[in-house]
Amino acid sequence: MARRRAGGGDKEVREQKQSAKYKFVRNAILRQLKSEMDCAAFPMHPKMDEQLARAFAANEEEEERHIQKVQNAFLYYKPYACQRLKRSVDYLNSLSAEDQIMLAKYRGHLECVRTCIDRNQAVIREILRERVLYPSEETDVNPSADRWEFDEPPPNVRHGDMDQNDIPFDEADVEPLKILKAQSTLKLIARDWSTDGALEREQSYKPIIDSIVEYYKPSDYELKEIKILVPGAGLGRLTYELACLGYSCEGNEFSYFMLIASNFVLNLCDYENKYVLYPWVHQYVNNLRREDQVTAVRFPDVCPLKNPPKGHFEIAAGDFLEVYKTPNSYNCVATCFFIDCANNVIDFIRTIYKILVPGGIWVNLGPLLYHYSDVSGQNSIEPTFEDLCIIMESVGFVIEKSRTGIRTKYAQNPSSMKQSEYQSLFWVCRKPDPFEEQRGKRKASREPHDLIVREDSEAEEEEEQQKEPAEQQQHETEMEAQPT
Repeated sequence: MARRRAGGGDKEVREQKQSAKYKFVRNAILRQLKSEMDCAAFPMHPKMDEQLARAFAANEEEEERHIQKVQNAFLYYKPYACQRLKRSVDYLNSLSAEDQIMLAKYRGHLECVRTCIDRNQAVIREILRERVLYPSEETDVNPSADRWEFDEPPPNVRHGDMDQNDIPFDEADVEPLKILKAQSTLKLIARDWSTDGALEREQSYKPIIDSIVEYYKPSDYELKEIKILVPGAGLGRLTYELACLGYSCEGNEFSYFMLIASNFVLNLCDYENKYVLYPWVHQYVNNLRREDQVTAVRFPDVCPLKNPPKGHFEIAAGDFLEVYKTPNSYNCVATCFFIDCANNVIDFIRTIYKILVPGGIWVNLGPLLYHYSDVSGQNSIEPTFEDLCIIMESVGFVIEKSRTGIRTKYAQNPSSMKQSEYQSLFWVCRKPDPFEEQRGKRKASREPHDLIVREDSEAEEEEEQQKEPAEQQQHETEMEAQPT
């Protein structure tokens, strides 16, 4: 679902990559970008044949309707959030005078919540200023067309009760579920691009980055020649961090919510901590203090425009299974909270194996939430980790290392009284190189897939190893003391 890219040499890539904004390859269902927006030459293989492009073009109208709904969800953020707030205010006003006196500070807090919603909507206005998902020729005709009024929802958005149970999804011009995704996008901005999200990034991204650096050591490789793909790139922070180390990185993302927000952070934020969000303002429960609900988060903690990565960096839009079909294209695939987003996870594993070069690695971290499980109208299989190990080896992977029990949080309010945490899986798999034995290269030792080592068991293993010499020495002393 991504467009073809022109070829070119590494020198040309290095000269072009910092001269313009970070490259976003728009979904080919829409239209081909103009030639002057053509992307640099990575990866150097076509993403789509002509037959597939024609099939996508036939669905262009449907795709644009979907994009309009995503935009409407952002635009309708404030009315929807204020509607929820109004329910609390209306009930507060219905209470007795005595109760309202005791809740005077709570009333003031609700007014503060309203202010935070207004400020979030102001940031959303900025996020939507550049219509990155729309054909550029439309905005060229009327430059003022993208100067919308953002304080009110668009005219075709249904007013009234926005409760998910009361509005049929197929009749609404804006879906409540999509508005909730817009709210979640604000939380993900805090996770990926603020100092408040540093701990979650440490939990999720650092094991992946460390494993890649260990395998493709800067002392042994020309890093700009190591091509890394990050499917499910989200807001792009993991892809950006790998590119900052010097690797040639491409993120792939399907969600328009993520694409709109990541384009804003990567291309439109011109200095650190420029904007303020209130990502937890929609959380009315499990708040210890009033201020916990209205905590401010500044972003971006790092400005990509002022701190460009050493390696090539781009984001490609489209369905992972449709976009990436060319064999032997990437040295590494890095997935974080991604593989459980498939109806059939085997399709993901096969595709990853196919696009890796022989000797390349797949590094994964995340749970097995299986997003389509129990979703009406969707098929889904939910293999366990044991099943996944069998699948990976059957496809051809060598499991270099695997761990369970990696404690990871995902977009959690650090001040909430309720904290959700995954005991995530982590593994590194290698696509075997058929020529490595001929070159005399030693094969890396592998752990059998039934050896599941929990993170908290490593300390116990070290203690056991320390005990063994002491026990052996004691046994030898006892043997010497015995009469012959």
